[in-house]
Amino acid sequence: MLQLPCIPTTRGQQVDDYHGERVADPYRWLEDSNDPETLSWVKRQNERTEAFLSRVPTREAIRARLTQIWDYPKAGAPFERGGHWFQARNSGLQDQSVLYVIAAPDDEAGEVLLDPNLLSDDGTVAVPDVAVSEDGSLLAYATSAEGSDWTTWRVRDVASKVDRADVVEWSKFGTAAWRRDGSGFYYSAIERPKAGEEYTGKVGELRIFFHALGTAQSDDNLVFEAPPGREWVPHASVSEDGTFLVISISIGTAPQNRLEVLDLSRPGLEFVPLVEDFESTAHVVTNVGTTFFFVTDDNAPRQRLVAVDLERPGRQNWREVVGEREDVLLGARNCGGRLVCHYLQDACSRLSVFDLDGSPVGELPLAAVASIVQDSNGGSGIEGRAESSLVHFEVSSFTDPGTLWSHDLTTGQTRVLRSAAGPITTDDYVSERIMVTASDGAFVPLFLTRRRDVTPSGDVPVLLYGYGGFNIAITPKFDKANMLFVERGGLLAVAVLRGGGEYGRTWHDAGRLAHKQRVFDDFCDCARWLASSGWSRPEKIAINGASNGGLLVGACLTQHPELFGAAVPEVGVMDTLRFHKFTIGWAWKSDFGDPDDPEQYPWLRAYSPLHNIEPGADYPPTLVMTGDHDDRVVPGHSFKFAAALQAGQRPDDPTPLLIRVGTSAGHGLGKPTSKSIAERADVLAFLDAALGGATAPAPN
Repeated sequence: MLQLPCIPTTRGQQVDDYHGERVADPYRWLEDSNDPETLSWVKRQNERTEAFLSRVPTREAIRARLTQIWDYPKAGAPFERGGHWFQARNSGLQDQSVLYVIAAPDDEAGEVLLDPNLLSDDGTVAVPDVAVSEDGSLLAYATSAEGSDWTTWRVRDVASKVDRADVVEWSKFGTAAWRRDGSGFYYSAIERPKAGEEYTGKVGELRIFFHALGTAQSDDNLVFEAPPGREWVPHASVSEDGTFLVISISIGTAPQNRLEVLDLSRPGLEFVPLVEDFESTAHVVTNVGTTFFFVTDDNAPRQRLVAVDLERPGRQNWREVVGEREDVLLGARNCGGRLVCHYLQDACSRLSVFDLDGSPVGELPLAAVASIVQDSNGGSGIEGRAESSLVHFEVSSFTDPGTLWSHDLTTGQTRVLRSAAGPITTDDYVSERIMVTASDGAFVPLFLTRRRDVTPSGDVPVLLYGYGGFNIAITPKFDKANMLFVERGGLLAVAVLRGGGEYGRTWHDAGRLAHKQRVFDDFCDCARWLASSGWSRPEKIAINGASNGGLLVGACLTQHPELFGAAVPEVGVMDTLRFHKFTIGWAWKSDFGDPDDPEQYPWLRAYSPLHNIEPGADYPPTLVMTGDHDDRVVPGHSFKFAAALQAGQRPDDPTPLLIRVGTSAGHGLGKPTSKSIAERADVLAFLDAALGGATAPAPN
């Protein structure tokens, strides 16, 4: 393997006192991503990484084939407002998807309403969210530059396709919720950061404003803010009938929330608590008058659907509509006066339909190992309206790029609107779900995807992916780069870890706070199974994850380097003692714990990847990934981790310990196709080198 020249990183003298324990932080200076010394360090590290990757003989072939796999038409589920239909489409290699106005759900033509590719020369301005007014005449769209979570809202007239003068800046973590009369919309915003701290500074708490069309943002009305000192995260929505403003409030990123409701038809009234504590989840599905239907884990860890009247909101008055099942109720949608419920059965999607009184109507057929593609805001993944019997959803799997379906609840007819015609013959591949017995006796689902001709040999290259946190469900989905790894003879293994949302509240709680180590143990148990089952061996197993999954990879890498042949942690939380001091990091304490709390600090100290690097240890080839504009998990996490890994390496150890810093890139939001292809091709080339040479190409 190529011997790379070492890049020495200056060590500072910073030492911090954590509840009586002195902890060195010699690379603190790398937290300032704007400092000229940091920029110089990044430049040299990228040059070093490029020197390694440029000598991987399969790199260009991988990039060329990945471009082919990426190049197929893609389309999101169509949605209707005021008789107009809207759909996001990408012809194949467009940097950003384009929003169309179409005549009907199956209209293959349509007119371009908004093309984000025209907003920048390099595709780095994205449109991460859109909201159409109830009558379909106005489009509110958010733009984001260079991968940042900061967004700017603008308003476009649908008929003329011309923007109005309205501009709303410094919005974050929320959609635009239109008033039914189209007079304006509600949005979330944070106080504008100080100059130079836009991407790293700790942000304040979110507030909800109302923007009236035709007015300046400075005149926007503050609708909701948390009491001082509360780490509340509010999200605004308007009820389907337009009568109520609903504010859902969580503490940090915890899924449990309270609900505040404002009657918009009666000016001057105050918010009324529909759910006044944080003891359960309460995700509003629909309302009929003052009766609200919402999904909750109250007395139901796998969630149920209840109804409650705003005038009698106490829990003793909650009426169960759809009771808890063995499967997890992920979300629901009111379509034509019926409840289309999205369930997870062992991390795979199921759709069930109920009347508003809870009477079962039937099931919608889905493949056994597949999932509904959810929208970017974590919605149910189901498009439909209370006044229409049409339901639209996209189904994807590890081997299927996605199929758009339309179902009529009145006729019971289901039809395909569009199938993705990617350059992959799905019949040549197989996906299965097995159960790994964890070290504590629990069963951990593990999805395996491979070519049909690839069999256990003890030497199969494996890409093991995981996340395990924040109540987020990891389900079967198509990933172009992962598919190329499989096409080249590798085995894709996707672990369903505790801490996620695949099995409800109990599963989530089993992998957070004091139990976070359990997530890392589950992941390592999956690696051990892969090595002992006949599929592979440690030297051929690579691990990958991003964000909380980057933390997962970093923790497992430092705890059990002997289990892996390569590691690719992406945009990871690598310093769990300081994550809460940057941008929105304070909100993650609901999952990680609080390092400022003397009782919780030991949990974080025990697994913090940065603080558990052992000098001289035999770490496998590692490619740390981050973006220079990541304002969610700031790049300082990855900078410091990579510097510490390299500093601890023995002089005679040729193992590549690298970092790749994407330019004009953030946490992943709105990353243009061209950058995504270049990035994923580099990851696959690195894995080719790290796991012992190119994997076998698919047979002709």
